[in-house]
Amino acid sequence: MEFSLSRIENKVEFFQAYDLRSLEQRIDVQIENNKALMLDVASVQHQTVFDPNANKMLYTAVVHFKAKL
Repeated sequence: MEFSLSRIENKVEFFQAYDLRSLEQRIDVQIENNKALMLDVASVQHQTVFDPNANKMLYTAVVHFKAKL
């Protein structure tokens, strides 16, 4: 059995919520989790669309994490 350790260099995560406060909280929690993996936020992209099924605005975000140098 072989055991190897490899470091995560890049990680992309997707988030969605029906209000900005919830979206921000989800992202903040994951930022704290990724600090343990030595990852920092490299970029954030977001978009807002209308969800006709829920009759609400849907907020989405993509967060790119990169290893700390």
